[in-house]
Amino acid sequence: MAAEMQKFGTSEEDDEEMGMDVKEEDDDDDEDKNIASTVMVDIDGGLASSSSNSQFNHHQQFQDQLTPQGGSRRCRPFEEKERTKLRERQRRAITAKILAGLRRHGNYNLRVRADINDVIAALAREAGWVVLPDGTTFPSRSQGTKAAGGTSTTVLASPSTHMQVQSTPCPTLRGISSGNQSTIEYNASQMKGVFVPSSSPFDISATAHSITSVIVGDGGDAQIDPRTRGSIDTVGNMQVVDIPPKLQERDFAGTSYIPVYVKLPLGVINMKCELADPDGLLNQLRILKSINVDGIVVDCWWGIVEAHAPQEYNWHGYKRLFQIVRELKLKMQVVMSFHECGGNVGDDVCIPLPHWVAEIARSNPDIYFTDRSGRRNPECLSWGVDKERVLRGRTALEVYFDYMRSFRIEFDEYFGDGMISMIEIGLGPCGELRYPSNPVKHGWRYPGVGEFQCYDQYLFKSLRKAAETRGHSFWAQAPDNAGSYNSRPHETGFFCDGGDYDGYYGRFFLTWYSQVLVDHGDRVLYMAELAFEGTCIAAKLPGIHWWYKTASHAAELSAGYYNPCNRDGYASTVAMLKKHRAALNFACVGPGILDPHVEYPGALGDPEGLAWQVLNAAWDACIPFASENAFPCHDREVYNRMLDKAKPLNDPDRRHFSAFTYQRLSPLLMERDNFMEFECFVKRMHGKEILDLEA
Repeated sequence: MAAEMQKFGTSEEDDEEMGMDVKEEDDDDDEDKNIASTVMVDIDGGLASSSSNSQFNHHQQFQDQLTPQGGSRRCRPFEEKERTKLRERQRRAITAKILAGLRRHGNYNLRVRADINDVIAALAREAGWVVLPDGTTFPSRSQGTKAAGGTSTTVLASPSTHMQVQSTPCPTLRGISSGNQSTIEYNASQMKGVFVPSSSPFDISATAHSITSVIVGDGGDAQIDPRTRGSIDTVGNMQVVDIPPKLQERDFAGTSYIPVYVKLPLGVINMKCELADPDGLLNQLRILKSINVDGIVVDCWWGIVEAHAPQEYNWHGYKRLFQIVRELKLKMQVVMSFHECGGNVGDDVCIPLPHWVAEIARSNPDIYFTDRSGRRNPECLSWGVDKERVLRGRTALEVYFDYMRSFRIEFDEYFGDGMISMIEIGLGPCGELRYPSNPVKHGWRYPGVGEFQCYDQYLFKSLRKAAETRGHSFWAQAPDNAGSYNSRPHETGFFCDGGDYDGYYGRFFLTWYSQVLVDHGDRVLYMAELAFEGTCIAAKLPGIHWWYKTASHAAELSAGYYNPCNRDGYASTVAMLKKHRAALNFACVGPGILDPHVEYPGALGDPEGLAWQVLNAAWDACIPFASENAFPCHDREVYNRMLDKAKPLNDPDRRHFSAFTYQRLSPLLMERDNFMEFECFVKRMHGKEILDLEA
């Protein structure tokens, strides 16, 4: 027996290493089969037949051997147990060889204790299927096609009868490519006991003249996708829902390849600098890899890494994260986050600035931005301390540089192999190059104009010096008629049409205020160039689009962008980025992409106009332009609009975004329908053909 076991090259230790125990169910099944084949008992309990006396005696031995507790589980001969174990070892040996072959020749990323489920999942993903962590498996967008347009479906229902569905396919079918003919599938979803087709507005060809009608009797609810914009008519006691043909969608097959990154959750690394949920994250990243997402974006929080003492850096959690990303062969973009997290729109965790910085602020609160009322904002350090040695003997620039240099040294190997494709430098609140002019924690609400943030002693000293240089020392003060956080432009003397913003003093102050912003970005990006030499760096600009249609552009002025209707306030910033060969990252906003909860019709905003101005400023300067969605989205229509922005149709120079970041990875994104829409979006960003785009 031992020699026969060794033939398969396994041992007890090997069995334990593969983590697959002997299946007791197989033992019970074999035992039942043996008993059934040897003994038959009639209804009265007597023996009906037996193949031999030995078989009967063997059965009697099983019946007599009961457990001490009176149970009925039968013991089996030692030889049969050994044969069962031998069969299991043979199966394990075969599985081990399969795993070894897949790892060695197929480059499959299988864990050490992989089982047959992992093998099947890996093969399914290789075939283009999507396998969720719970085992749910479904074809990707490029696998399988649904019924083509031109079908006519009529659904009749009443409260007491089931719905009858009749479908007539159109003469022509689409979705046939590479010699594989697609199959036609008619899916239905159940709504309150009534079945209706689960078609979307994209299921019907734009050239087809047929429609889909749903007739629901009394008591039935017809739930119509709002994207269909169908009409509901009443015929007697029945409701008829007409779904119009789908809208035309642009075909992005063959267009330029735009890399797609997914931003990780804010709390992926906890305050102890540990990876919060490594197993869950690994499963989600595997799924993203299966649809060819290019990489991930992660924030490296200053408040976590250098939390307790100056120049004591803890990168432990990020090391574990980067190892996982490397194993999956994904790329990374890393954000040097020198700001606080928490209190703003979309923040679901709280990550303050380092504790030792807060201790310094107790005795010197002017290291923070300060508003007109004297309230301090701890979101980030004031730019007035960029060159002031107020941080335990170091300036803010030195603190930023030491942090970036520590990261560069710690993860040098990831730079060498090109895994880290870009470093985004945090330059202000929310990582954006702007003043914290609209802090929610101080009572700001959309669409307030915000307040100027220049009342700390260091920025005030800079303003006084600028006024004296100009020869008007009495200009060394911020405007006193600019209203408060939630004022409207017409309610203030500074931002209203013809207001002081366009006077001599106003132009002086706004020039100084915006130049401080540009100078801060210039200094920090210079340090970033030194720390990350040879790696692409980027800066994020804000999308302050409200009051864009007014003459003053009040919200942009308070945020540091001197961009009234008669001046280009982004040219100097873009020129500074070009000086450092930095890319520009800008949130993609527009109709249908903004958060519906903050839309305000009286804000006179123009997100499209702002995005167009910033985009053209970047392209005119020939610097890369990357983008991300401002708010979570899972809708086909919104994806289409972002695609149109990323790949302008009529651009004579065929320019396009350099990269796109989807924010953020969440359980909602991983839901089946949302994930399939996202997969389609990724393929179109990559310029791939989508056979079943209308499904």
